[in-house]
Amino acid sequence: MKDLLTDVERDFIIIHLIFSIICGIVLFIPGMPIGIKLFILVIVYNIIVPLVGIWRKYTDWLNIWLLSFILSMLQIWPDWFLSAQLEVLVFPDDGLFKIGTVSAYMLFLWAIPLFIILFIGRSVNERGSLNTTYLIVALMSLLIFGISEMTIWMIGSWHAQNVTMIGHAAIYIFIPEVILGISTYYSYTQIREKNHFVIIPTTFIIMLLYLGSAAFFYFLFERVLFAA
Repeated sequence: MKDLLTDVERDFIIIHLIFSIICGIVLFIPGMPIGIKLFILVIVYNIIVPLVGIWRKYTDWLNIWLLSFILSMLQIWPDWFLSAQLEVLVFPDDGLFKIGTVSAYMLFLWAIPLFIILFIGRSVNERGSLNTTYLIVALMSLLIFGISEMTIWMIGSWHAQNVTMIGHAAIYIFIPEVILGISTYYSYTQIREKNHFVIIPTTFIIMLLYLGSAAFFYFLFERVLFAA
């Protein structure tokens, strides 16, 4: 392992193993609403990750987390649009307060997959070509978001409705989620050495790209290709 992984990569694996254990413990707490459990978990993740970055003096680690965290908060808008306007996404009563129609834990939940995708993309780029990096980022986006789409309904969290699905996953959202992963990684490579203030307009543009692509592919799949 020592020859294959850098210190920052080993810490990345260790942190996510520890977080997986914490998830197992929290999710099995009896009597606690799932919304509260998920809120606890996303808060824990977004405290542990930057603290480790500060403790270990991983500047790039912190840059990745900050971009992921700010973008995660902005992702409340696409989720709100899909649930309130298109009515294709449902956030059931889960014991936690909502922002519009969206469970509040979603403010911080997106930071988890985005941090993982960006970090893995960074590690691949240090070892391989740019084309390989973007291929891995696209595949990781499809895998992580796809598994989430197919499984998260099991714990009583959000789920899709009124759209064409594979199992419990809405088909139209796969491409926008891949676009999200690729555009976020590209943006990270462009601003990683710039002033942190540029993160805010950058993440706002990424959010708009995701929202627009979600609306477009919803229309394409549900009103053009699979229209009754």
